[in-house]
Amino acid sequence: MIDILSMGEVLIDFTPYSGAKGEDVFKQNAGGAPANVAVQTALLGAKSAFIGKVGNDNFGKFLKDTLEEYKVSTKGLVVDNEALTTLAFVHLGKNGERDFTFYRKPGADTLLRYDEVDLSLVDECRIFHFGSISMTCEPSRSTTLSLLELAKEKGKTISYDPNYRPMLWENVSKAKTAMKSVLPFVDIIKVSEDELKMLTDCDQFLQGIAKLLGYGIKIAVVTQGAKGCIIADNGGIERLPTYSVKTVDTTGSGDSFFGAFLFKVAESQKLPGEINFSQLKEFADFANASGALCSTKYGAIPAMPSLEEIEDCMRNVSKLN
Repeated sequence: MIDILSMGEVLIDFTPYSGAKGEDVFKQNAGGAPANVAVQTALLGAKSAFIGKVGNDNFGKFLKDTLEEYKVSTKGLVVDNEALTTLAFVHLGKNGERDFTFYRKPGADTLLRYDEVDLSLVDECRIFHFGSISMTCEPSRSTTLSLLELAKEKGKTISYDPNYRPMLWENVSKAKTAMKSVLPFVDIIKVSEDELKMLTDCDQFLQGIAKLLGYGIKIAVVTQGAKGCIIADNGGIERLPTYSVKTVDTTGSGDSFFGAFLFKVAESQKLPGEINFSQLKEFADFANASGALCSTKYGAIPAMPSLEEIEDCMRNVSKLN
């Protein structure tokens, strides 16, 4: 049985460092939000698998090797002989906040076809996780929708991270339409404050979260960076503070957070609607620690914490107000 099956983009993040003479140096890291989630869940001990596509190039080989190094099954990773692997350059601002410049025209990740997918992976999984970046282009958009329909039909728990990246969409209107179209499939969603407003057209948190739950979503999480997160279901809503750490790079922190949260959901062996609110708060606190720790190192996957590190953080690190 696969605990978490992640589907979507896996790409190269070029993360900036300061060189010996103070110059900018970029280091190659594996990235892509669904792939990051897959790695974080595997690091914590879940059985994790990934569906996606890379180019038949050195970058694609590096990504496959990285996933396998972290014990993520690559049975669903397809290699494209025509398109190149997508690249993303990370730009760091104040407090480790990041922005991205993508190179894919087209990238191999956008070319995944439904007939290339090993559908047995969906049969075998407990949680099917996806994001919106695979919906920016065809044929990966149609593939994503078809896999969602299949996962829903088979009664799988469906997890969604909208992960809005403006430069990958033709315009905001098309992005909103596509990102909102999949909400009726979703059981668990993680959004930023901006994504919550974008998906619901609500300026108030309570109204926006209520609108998400109105789609049939069982669990909604709003990540707020240094302010922690808001966890909500039909039985309650609460903000949980995160842990006080020295942040250097937030790349992958949201994915580490969500991977840790989904790990806890899978570990519970309960459906989202069966998890009580007290447990959800425990899961979100664990996820806060994971995301906070990830921000203390550079890169995404290289910075993701182990179970022992998260538990140590929860025992010994104070929380922000």
